[in-house]
Amino acid sequence: MTVGTFESNLAGEGLRIGIVQARFNADVGHGLLSACLAELKHLGVADEDILHVTVPGALEVPLALQKMAETQQFDALVALGAVIRGETYHFELVSNESGAGITRVGLDYGMPIANAILTTENDEQAEARMAEKGTDAARVAVEMANLLLGLEELQAEED
Repeated sequence: MTVGTFESNLAGEGLRIGIVQARFNADVGHGLLSACLAELKHLGVADEDILHVTVPGALEVPLALQKMAETQQFDALVALGAVIRGETYHFELVSNESGAGITRVGLDYGMPIANAILTTENDEQAEARMAEKGTDAARVAVEMANLLLGLEELQAEED
């Protein structure tokens, strides 16, 4: 038996990426978006191959991702936003439900989704993480898109 390996592939040329950004906690969202777009460009994803949409908050992100996945026009999707703890249980509800919804869309549609919705205790933590997580989201989207495309090609060869 021969063991095969798929190497990490961060080549973004030709990939179509959809981004859904929550507008709540807008400053952090803009920081995430800026870092994500800069890294996508660095990886070779063309501006015309990126669609960016915004929604009111983190709970609305999964529905927008679902509609984008349904179009079958994207190789990967990215979720951007920030849920910052307040004084009520609402933080846990929004964090848990948005995360579960994003995961469900990815699994239901076989679509890579980079989840960069930050869940932090305060504004300072969110601001400290936004550049790194925006960059990471771009890298995850491109790498996972290439992995799934490679696995689909492998499956087609076997059929």
